[in-house]
Amino acid sequence: MSKKYNIFDWEKIALDELKGIKTDRLIKETPEGIKVKPLYTKDDLEDLNHMNSLPGIEPFVRGPKATMYTSRPWTVRQYSGFSTAKESNKFYKKNIAAGQKGLSIAFDLATHRGYDSDNERVRADVGKAGVAIDTVEDMKILFDGIPLNKMSVSMTMNGAVLPVLASFIVAGEEQGVPVEQLSGTIQNDILKEFMVRNTYIYPPEPSMRIVSDIISYTSEKMPKFNSISISGYHMQEAGANLVQELAFTISDGLEYIRAAVDRGLNVDNFAPRLSFFFAIGMNFFMEASKLRAARYLWSYWVKKLFNNQNPKSQILRTHCQTSGASLQEQDPYNNIVRTTIEALAGVLGGTQSLHTNSFDEAIALPTEFSAKIARNTQLILQNETGLTDVVDPLAGSYYVENLTNELIQNANKIIEKINDMGGMTKAIESGFPKSEIEKSATEKQARIDSKKEIIVGVNEFKSDHLDEVNILDIDNIQVRKEQIEKLDKIKSERDNNLVNQSLEKITNAAKNKNENLLSLFVEAMRNRSTVGETSLALEKVYTRYETKQSIVTEVYANTFNDQNELKKIKISLDKFKQIDNETITIYMAKLGQDGHDRGAKVISSAFSDFGINVEVGNLFQSPAEAVDEAIKKNAHVIGVSSLAAGHKNLIPDLIKELKKRKADDILVFCGGVIPQKDYQFLYDAGVSEIFGPGSSVVDAAHKVIENTTNHLKRMHNYRKSRII
Repeated sequence: MSKKYNIFDWEKIALDELKGIKTDRLIKETPEGIKVKPLYTKDDLEDLNHMNSLPGIEPFVRGPKATMYTSRPWTVRQYSGFSTAKESNKFYKKNIAAGQKGLSIAFDLATHRGYDSDNERVRADVGKAGVAIDTVEDMKILFDGIPLNKMSVSMTMNGAVLPVLASFIVAGEEQGVPVEQLSGTIQNDILKEFMVRNTYIYPPEPSMRIVSDIISYTSEKMPKFNSISISGYHMQEAGANLVQELAFTISDGLEYIRAAVDRGLNVDNFAPRLSFFFAIGMNFFMEASKLRAARYLWSYWVKKLFNNQNPKSQILRTHCQTSGASLQEQDPYNNIVRTTIEALAGVLGGTQSLHTNSFDEAIALPTEFSAKIARNTQLILQNETGLTDVVDPLAGSYYVENLTNELIQNANKIIEKINDMGGMTKAIESGFPKSEIEKSATEKQARIDSKKEIIVGVNEFKSDHLDEVNILDIDNIQVRKEQIEKLDKIKSERDNNLVNQSLEKITNAAKNKNENLLSLFVEAMRNRSTVGETSLALEKVYTRYETKQSIVTEVYANTFNDQNELKKIKISLDKFKQIDNETITIYMAKLGQDGHDRGAKVISSAFSDFGINVEVGNLFQSPAEAVDEAIKKNAHVIGVSSLAAGHKNLIPDLIKELKKRKADDILVFCGGVIPQKDYQFLYDAGVSEIFGPGSSVVDAAHKVIENTTNHLKRMHNYRKSRII
């Protein structure tokens, strides 16, 4: 009989064989603080609470349904939408014909933020990062020829959730589909917006009233529709580690249940229709384990806090999307491999539906070619791999079961802390989740820049040549022109008395809680009110929410391990001070309606650690507002972070405004998702330097300091004489 080795015996043998390699090199620690051993045995399965469960049975670790993919594979979705409703409709029909089973709608930022396309604030955003929807007529065109009684539709919408969902309901009615036959999901997850994505409109408290009104309406009238998709996806995209993603997402879900229960709803009447949305990144086994842990955590906390009687209220059902943050501009075809690995992890974790990102999304919106590869990735997994032949094939894995347990235990510590704070709304008001995610994002960037974390083609194994990729470019000016023409036509043909009555009802209802807001929005959209008009009707009472931006400090410098590089930056800054007797001041601007601020925050945090004076502007600024603030702060540099394809409009407008204000001695740097083909356009417009996806923060700092120093030598007298 062979000797039975435990982990410690094995480590001793391995150390003898490796002759001197220290044990701490064999045991790794994840960004979540979880220690990963090089070997797991059956002894590691002892005392794991979740181990004896079966699929479809509490606590649902092995899946929400007993038979899982053996009876029904996951739903193949593609998150898409661009330009006009007509163009998006064509794209959807092609995807459906090619095997797509559900639609996931991406709306443009103007729609997200409750503005009509004719509003000057959204001039650069209309149709750029999603489809423009102003009225029911746009929604009807979006689903023209797509039977809404047969197609499941997922809509990523939070800020302007009321007019968008109401327009969908009315579009179904006018297609002949009653509200009770509509199936799909509306994201309706506003708490996450205040933490990371920032496409909010109203303050937290009235926003939670909107969420509970939608839950109430859908639970009564829309039995096939999920009233909320509680999203961890955007948390991971913003830099959260997997424990944070788990804990904050579960805590958000518990807060939504509290809001609905406080409204008088019975938990079992709506909780079975709640759904979730997680990101799937490149840590393969951890991501699969995360979904298993999420199901345990949801089942445990719902039962503990709300004493449900229907076990379906404890079932966590989820959609997943492969990570956008893991996609790289460099060697973009590598992204096909990354997406495949992430999709496999999501499936092995037991997702109910899946969206696979296109390989070119680190550069621009996906083309038909790239979207086809992304979609076929799922079809191949479903039909060629045997993955759908067995339920939870990773069950019993020594490693996966331990990771599942570690994630449960670590996430529970944060969930308990949030409960002690009074729930997620209180935690968000304190800034706790946002700060923790920003620290995690900054640490991750420092690990990448110092090569503690390797990304193939970015910080190691770089290619000598750049692959040229065809990208989708939206003619934003033409899209906006078409939308304004449609708006003008609708406004000239509708009954404006009915519209005004509908809007007045919405404003009055905002002052009390006696009427359901979604019901009133359905009436208003039937009368051909617009997204902007109905959003403004609430804004008159609720106001439009603004938040002061802040940054974390002493995180990047403490994580980055090359102190020589940091010393070089200090020396360069000292040379600058000899010219101007002060350090460089950079004003970080987020222009337009794009609320994704991970890049801007990481740059700001790192530059601050380097000794650069960083002033962070508020979100959603116009170019003129950004220039005004930069001048007030006496900035040497304006840094612009762009992720929503508005760079060809917003950045030239910013530079024109600088010239207009006789402040063109202020340099402009930009970074983010900007296609290489647009670089020369921006340089010609006056941009000094562009930092694309995967750029090293340290390299960026060197270039900013060098360019600013040289520029100041030339412009010193001009800058000092400028009248502010």
